[in-house]
Amino acid sequence: SQGRRLEKQAESMTEAPQYEREINLKFDYEPVIPSAKTLVDIDVPQLCIGEGQGKRLLSQGIRLRLRGSEKICITGRNGSGKTTLMKLLYKELSKRPELKLAYMPQNYEELMDPDMTAEEFLAREGGREERVMIYNRLASLRFTPDDMTRRIRELSGGQKAKLMLLSLTLSGADLLLMDEPTRNFSPLSGPVIRRILSGFGGAMISVSHDRKFIEEVPDTVYELTAEGLKAQAI
Repeated sequence: SQGRRLEKQAESMTEAPQYEREINLKFDYEPVIPSAKTLVDIDVPQLCIGEGQGKRLLSQGIRLRLRGSEKICITGRNGSGKTTLMKLLYKELSKRPELKLAYMPQNYEELMDPDMTAEEFLAREGGREERVMIYNRLASLRFTPDDMTRRIRELSGGQKAKLMLLSLTLSGADLLLMDEPTRNFSPLSGPVIRRILSGFGGAMISVSHDRKFIEEVPDTVYELTAEGLKAQAI
């Protein structure tokens, strides 16, 4: 009798469904960029990695133009130089003081001090109102009070991705540079991230392999090849 009861219980048991509460994230500002304004006008005769005898040519004849609030996505095979190109763009565009720029690198530690807490990374002024705002925003991204006081080195890849994206929404930037922005987000967070980025009123240059991101966010898609950027159909 006990055996039959246990078997019945086992039959009625089902695997707990995967569930993730939707994150709450938005841009706090609305960039206004004239449609005819050229934000990016860059020529890269040769894109290389390494130095000396180890120097290797990845691509050549790269020409990139971006006007108004255009959103561009760059695709390409692994090793084609997409991340190298994004780093070069960030370096060159950062020299323009009139351009409000924010960058999300593939390796977050390029911009994050691993010994900082999430609050310290986001803080600009350090006042009480700012701290309250930061705590509320982190909570909306499902950070617990313990997560908020941990060093960034102790956070998961997904938490670092959320923190980096949150910093972009608070940046006031007109132009976002993002290298694989959806890489560390769960599939359940994907639709939210794509909706947030597609609704951004500013300009964007991104690198992505995420097919849904490519279909829903950019206006223009290029493939990085050995002969430069080639326009692709979305």
